[in-house]
Amino acid sequence: MTTIISGRFAQQDQAELAIVALQRAGAPRAQITSFYVNPPGQHDLYPIGGDRDESPGAEDSDKGAAAGLGVGGVLGGTAGSIAGPLGVVTGALVGAHVGSLVGSLSRTDDSTDIPPLRKSGMLVAVAVSGANEEERAITTLRTANASCMERSEGQIVNGDWIDFDPLSIPQFV
Repeated sequence: MTTIISGRFAQQDQAELAIVALQRAGAPRAQITSFYVNPPGQHDLYPIGGDRDESPGAEDSDKGAAAGLGVGGVLGGTAGSIAGPLGVVTGALVGAHVGSLVGSLSRTDDSTDIPPLRKSGMLVAVAVSGANEEERAITTLRTANASCMERSEGQIVNGDWIDFDPLSIPQFV
């Protein structure tokens, strides 16, 4: 594994200029790569699409929905009993629906411990060895107006970042 410095660009022509600048700064072309990173959730890692089997923070929402369904159904049925048999059924259905929604939302974790996501755009990355090359790559990419610059570990082989993981937690520079 080697250290990889990367930066995001909004347009492909900006990425191409950054590649030229990295080469002028001494980086071999085989150690530079550029590719488009899809928006979060659109990496098609599952056969039906998406990146994860469930959204971060939603692990317990099914338990909350089940609890809300039961409580809402009972409360809705009780309230609907005033209107007669049809009111009991309608009240229970409406109460169960609202209860499951409230229950699932109440169990959704919106804490701040969810890691930052990698933004979409053209990514230009260069493999570096040593602190001097790393600093030169960072300076060159900054001069080329890169945003969301990262330091990663991986392998760039013949211009391809062969072990890039779009879901890895970015380590911003």
